[in-house]
Amino acid sequence: MEKKNIIKEKSFVFAVEIVYLYKILVEKKEFVLSKQLLRSGTSIGANIREAEHAQSKADFIHKLSISLKEANETEYWLDLLYETKFLSEIEFQSIKAKVIEILKLLTSIINTSKNK
Repeated sequence: MEKKNIIKEKSFVFAVEIVYLYKILVEKKEFVLSKQLLRSGTSIGANIREAEHAQSKADFIHKLSISLKEANETEYWLDLLYETKFLSEIEFQSIKAKVIEILKLLTSIINTSKNK
């Protein structure tokens, strides 16, 4: 039986939510910030997938560090979209909690990998 990869699963579900949020933002005629959000929010999972097949421990840490940077950038775009009233309180709080969870998981995995 294959071991569950929590960060891989959570980042994929998060990317799906980002795509749906992007569609909503485009309907609201917000094109610039939403595109930035789409890129960074979907890049998190893509880099986690790349890390699965890293060539070395250093490569693994590097790929996850890129995911961490993308998650941090995604949090920025979410904050900005909320402050500029493109996201409601409910939309914002739900997705913000998910990106914070991903940030914490990535930080933990990276720190654990560095200390091994």
